[in-house]
Amino acid sequence: MSSEENKAIVRRFIEAYNTRNLDVFDDLVAPDYVDHTHRQHGLESFKQLFTLAFEAFPDWHEHIEDIIAEGDKVWVCVTATGTHTGEWNLSGVSLPPTGKKVTMMMVFIWRIVHGRLAEGWEVDDELDFLKQLGVIEYTEKGKKLFPEDFRQGM
Repeated sequence: MSSEENKAIVRRFIEAYNTRNLDVFDDLVAPDYVDHTHRQHGLESFKQLFTLAFEAFPDWHEHIEDIIAEGDKVWVCVTATGTHTGEWNLSGVSLPPTGKKVTMMMVFIWRIVHGRLAEGWEVDDELDFLKQLGVIEYTEKGKKLFPEDFRQGM
């Protein structure tokens, strides 16, 4: 497939994600999909990850900032926003809703095989995400080192 076709697949995937149309995943994601970031294998576990995310952040939305394709890989940078209004399972620990709105920049890398996402990687600032949720707080020393973050209420 061409780079433009591969980018179109990723755009369709993000649009399906944003509209909560997980049925489209059946057409866009390989049955033996490998999620290297979350250490999952298979389409159904991939869909389950999104289902859990939608329960915790029902208004989660990803806006494509940039998309690059080369060979069988597509890199996409998104700005994601959402409000934490549901239970979120974080590494086996349940985090009750905080009501906090978060914004984060994320980069996804997908390998496309036969018109489907076959492998994926995610790069984001999870530490900043956790600070926005109020899960991680600065120490007094941290407040002095990063006064601009503390003033913003992180």
